[in-house]
Amino acid sequence: MTNSFFSDYKKEIFLFAGLFLIALSVISTMGSAFGIRMLVEASCYAILALGLTIQWGYAGLFNAGVLGFVAMGGFMTMLVSYPTNPEFWDSDLPGQLGGVFFKLVVGIGLIVASVQLHRLNIPKKIRVPITVITSAVVYLVVVSSLNPVADAIESEAGFIGGLGLPVWMGWAMGGVVAGVIAYFIGHICLGLRSDYLAIATLGIAEIIKAFLKNADWLTRGTLTVSPLPWPVPQPIDVGFVAARAAYLSVTALLIAIIFYLLTKAYRAPWGRMMRAIRDNELSSAAMGKNVNGRRLEVFVLGSVLMGIGGAALTSFNGIFDPSGYIPLNHTFLVWVMVILGGAGNNLGTIFGAVFVYIIWTMSEPMALYLFDLVRTLGDSWFNWKAPSDLDSRALQARVFVIGLIITLVLRFAPKGLIPEKVEHH
Repeated sequence: MTNSFFSDYKKEIFLFAGLFLIALSVISTMGSAFGIRMLVEASCYAILALGLTIQWGYAGLFNAGVLGFVAMGGFMTMLVSYPTNPEFWDSDLPGQLGGVFFKLVVGIGLIVASVQLHRLNIPKKIRVPITVITSAVVYLVVVSSLNPVADAIESEAGFIGGLGLPVWMGWAMGGVVAGVIAYFIGHICLGLRSDYLAIATLGIAEIIKAFLKNADWLTRGTLTVSPLPWPVPQPIDVGFVAARAAYLSVTALLIAIIFYLLTKAYRAPWGRMMRAIRDNELSSAAMGKNVNGRRLEVFVLGSVLMGIGGAALTSFNGIFDPSGYIPLNHTFLVWVMVILGGAGNNLGTIFGAVFVYIIWTMSEPMALYLFDLVRTLGDSWFNWKAPSDLDSRALQARVFVIGLIITLVLRFAPKGLIPEKVEHH
């Protein structure tokens, strides 16, 4: 049994052993506090990558809007777990804001009712203009009602603050809200071709970021919100190493639970059906499978994981900054992790996430070391004077290194270092 397990997972064992040695060397070189912080952030990215790998690896859905779900997860954990703002709650502003949301709920109800007019046998050429006009009127009414309330909140209270609830509730709500948004996006976009789906999700992610960045009454915008609470004791209470180690244990446990559930789902009939739809959509539809319905399920599930991962990452960083969510860090990097590790392979995705994040983090200090070495040798051997801005270019090295790695992987291991293993029954 042991020999069979080793032979079946020989490659995975060697890769993870090498990854462990790399992480250990970083910790011994850079210090425990730095190394554990890096592993915590890598574990948060692993949750994001698991969400993407089931969308792309299980169902073939090209989601270019990971950033939007990450930002929404971060926003929700801020809104739920940040302490309450007495200046807001002790005024009449909550009542005014509640009136605006009541109008919004009524407006959404009217829009939904206009969409359902087909049940009354009203022709489509009449239904569509009614829905468009209703949506426009609702938007104008809500915005005109919200603007004075938002201005009053900003001038009198700064922003609404949080709800002061436990952090784990913020993480859960981050996943739920990301899933709800994905549900509505999926109804619109999942019938599109993959390239159009990528464009649509990318645009929606930018819309979410723009909303969070400009809604100062809700998020403080570019002023940021900090410090965010942790689900474990913070460094000020127990020290950096102990606090970060405790945080790492929470994210590692979360990854273990997600990994177990996703592996069970992959091996279940649901997982086989998802792969059948991915590999041959027309044949699956011909066999009576609800292709768009199943795609919607996996799109929502993956987005829930992205929301949870974004919430965990934002809580750990201790600050909610809408401007800090950028496509390079929160979409492209996650794609690199999935491609390098192996799309559709949960174990490979975890490996790819940790490995890529270590490379991403260590590229800058390694580049600084190499630049300093070049500067020293050039000066002593050739009397060469290095450019004054040489050190500032070290940050650009991480993009070069990641680009080089993904190019080599696509050339020599196009299915990833730990590719998907399809079990035939």
